[in-house]
Amino acid sequence: MSAYKNIFFLGATGFLGSEFLLLLNREFPELHIVALLRNVTPERVAQLHAVYPNSSAVEGTLDDDAVIREQAAKADIVINCASSDHTPSVISTLAGLEINSQNNPGKPPLYLHVSGCGIISDNARGEPVDSVKEWSDIGLDLKECDRRNMHLDSDIPIVEAGSRKENPVRTIIYYPGQIYGVGEGIQKTTLWLRIFLDMTKKLGYAGTWGPGANTMNNVHVRDCAKGLLLVLKAALEGKADEGPEGLYFSASMEPKKTYHEWTKVMGDYLFEKGIIKQAGSRPLPNEVVDPLGEYGWSLLGGNLFVKAERLARLGWEPVETKKEPLLESLPSMIDVALQG
Repeated sequence: MSAYKNIFFLGATGFLGSEFLLLLNREFPELHIVALLRNVTPERVAQLHAVYPNSSAVEGTLDDDAVIREQAAKADIVINCASSDHTPSVISTLAGLEINSQNNPGKPPLYLHVSGCGIISDNARGEPVDSVKEWSDIGLDLKECDRRNMHLDSDIPIVEAGSRKENPVRTIIYYPGQIYGVGEGIQKTTLWLRIFLDMTKKLGYAGTWGPGANTMNNVHVRDCAKGLLLVLKAALEGKADEGPEGLYFSASMEPKKTYHEWTKVMGDYLFEKGIIKQAGSRPLPNEVVDPLGEYGWSLLGGNLFVKAERLARLGWEPVETKKEPLLESLPSMIDVALQG
């Protein structure tokens, strides 16, 4: 633990990132965080300090290659809770970490990257299917995943870096399922909810990619953040799986809900509030789904069945997910998102 004193953090003010920082502050307040922030202002820095007092900010975006390389080159740990599909920022991070490793022989830096379960989508296009493969994170090989799926362009280079013998980097990739709930951090609601909510308000009804028979494992944001902290703690103690083995699903085994089920709850609730004109949920028209192309169909029309076996080995249990299931949580999530 004493060898690792500082973290370069991407996505610190986001839904999962800021929730995680609240937990990190309780467990490891001595670790200093340098957060990449867009438009650094006194207000934004104050928000950051509210969730993690031992922090400072560096101005930049995910497109700022030089800034990310420089910070990664001098950080003991890099944690990326920002966009899981911004490959250029991942390449910048890995380049900085390679320099870091070269400058600090015998002390390889740690890279903890948050991706998503979209890597294992079956691309069912929202249609009912007879059977769905359930993927374990034990024995998972990213090169066996359908390359049409999301996240792989970023994740495969990370695993390759974690397999390197010269200038080694310790890599771990964390794969949440459908994260939901009202957060306690800076950003209170999840991105997918805000996207669907905005789309539903514009259309006047809720909808799905295809008939919406597809489903995936879900996880409450508090459980997801706790799992991420467990992985970091295990890594600091030298007990985490890393490199090709360092792939951790984060998802509960609670009953899955189809996209039609949860979008219907959204549609009914917004209709009751007088925000949209039609209740329920229906397949979305081509003009809505086509702009997102095959990535949209893969992520929003596919089945994603996973077992978080590595996380379970660390003692993780989805306590909040069991207490506050997805469908029951949606109305409060929507209310908070509408306020924001």
